[in-house]
Amino acid sequence: MKFPYFKYHPNPLQTSSVSQSDRTCIRCNQARCFIYTGPVYAVDNLSERLCPWCIANGEAAHQFGATFSDPYSLLHHGIAKEIAIEVAERTPGYISWQQEEWLSHCNDACEFHGDATQEDVKNASIETKQQWFLDNNADEAFWQTVTECYMPQGSPAFYKFKCRHCQMILLGWDCA
Repeated sequence: MKFPYFKYHPNPLQTSSVSQSDRTCIRCNQARCFIYTGPVYAVDNLSERLCPWCIANGEAAHQFGATFSDPYSLLHHGIAKEIAIEVAERTPGYISWQQEEWLSHCNDACEFHGDATQEDVKNASIETKQQWFLDNNADEAFWQTVTECYMPQGSPAFYKFKCRHCQMILLGWDCA
């Protein structure tokens, strides 16, 4: 069976939100060689118990009342409810230090591409940095402070997002 496509998280294997596994999905009762390893917000403990197919088709969200990211940031920025629901209920989420925030641009949710590399941060475009300043009520001095010792998977953390329309790179961030 072909691996499901997630337009807002195009490579969940690369970002480690999905891993190879022989575990059986609790929803479809199939071992499909992959298991979701990202966050699950549900009453039941579904950690590493869902396959990507049951996330993609919405069955995991429907059966367990599960979400995989918080839709608030998208809705707060005026993104259409159906897009926010697709991200929250049918897209693998990502693990962050505090609460993840799915970024948006051009009236759509962005693609998530995992932890930003040191080069992504060091070579951030003027537009990327200006958007980060705006999103975080910050300035160049604060940017220099939080980026000077950046290491992927560390604190502070930077997450790479890409606008699906204009291709602009946006950086989300969080810290322990």
